[in-house]
Amino acid sequence: MTTVLMILQMLCAIALIVTVLMQSSKSAGLSGSIAGGAETFFGKKKGMDELFSKLSIVAAVLFLALTLLLAAL
Repeated sequence: MTTVLMILQMLCAIALIVTVLMQSSKSAGLSGSIAGGAETFFGKKKGMDELFSKLSIVAAVLFLALTLLLAAL
C-alpha cells in the first residue's frame, strides 16, 4: 500500500513540476514597458495559462493529501 502511494506521490510531483513550468511568467519586465499594450492587443495564450493554473492547483492539493497520508502511515 505504501509503495503504491509513494508512486502516486512521485507522479503527482512530476505533474506539479511540469504544470508550473508550462505556465507563462506573470511579470513583463523591461519588455512590458517598451512594448506597452501590444501583448494585450495581440493576446496571449490565456486559455492554456488558466488550464495549467488549475491543473497545478489540483496537483498541489493532491500532492499535499498524499504527503499527509503517507506521513500518517
